[in-house]
Amino acid sequence: MFYETIPLTDKKEGGTLTVYARSRNPENAPKTRPAVLVIPGGGYNMVSFREGEPVALRFLAEGFAVFVLSYSVRTAYPVPFEEGCAAMNFIRSNAKKYGVDPHHVCVIGFSAGGHLAGLLATAHADGRPDAVPDAVLYGYPVVTTQAGITHEETAQICSGGDASLRARLSVENRVTHESAPAFIWHTAEDGLVSVQNAFLLAQSCQKCGVPFELHVFERGCHGMSTADAEVTDAAPAEGTAGKWTELAFLWLRTRGFTVK
Repeated sequence: MFYETIPLTDKKEGGTLTVYARSRNPENAPKTRPAVLVIPGGGYNMVSFREGEPVALRFLAEGFAVFVLSYSVRTAYPVPFEEGCAAMNFIRSNAKKYGVDPHHVCVIGFSAGGHLAGLLATAHADGRPDAVPDAVLYGYPVVTTQAGITHEETAQICSGGDASLRARLSVENRVTHESAPAFIWHTAEDGLVSVQNAFLLAQSCQKCGVPFELHVFERGCHGMSTADAEVTDAAPAEGTAGKWTELAFLWLRTRGFTVK
């Protein structure tokens, strides 16, 4: 098994990529696997552990090669975005090494990590079509930078307090027909990031003809990650939101994200 941490920049405090990928089995025919880039949340102020390794292990069990992004925090665009682009390019350029299908690389982002995932999904807006994933999964994402709807810390840090940049980083306004297909899930009672973020993203996808699937669960707090006892003591009592992983893997399989 590959388990290694790759620096994405030459800066001591720059972003890194942690790889979880199965070794080739010499006793069977070679397999090609889908890949996922996991982007944890944390308000661009920290990188959440529970939205990193636990998610990686869940995807690894489904046959994916997994890459967890630890991006620079407390720093404005374009730094985290450029690290995300570097991560996407690393995965695709090292596809042979890790047994990955370079045409089936998805991204999953949670909370502020969902915002960064959204920037990658709409990277045509930055002249970076090479960084656009083949599909994006959003978990209770920060989508908009609109005051009163956004998570204010996320919007302030990613924009550096620049009002014009803040408006440009509102993901729902960046979506075009070229944006990556989206799987979106949220909970109606999320008290930190409003479910309105998920609605705005879904509306933009529908308007621009981007394939999407939206799931809003009645119950569940913010930051549920895999929504099981590994990540929160509250998860077993959170209703049906824990089904999001099953729904997401089904959606991905219909898009060709299978072991071949």
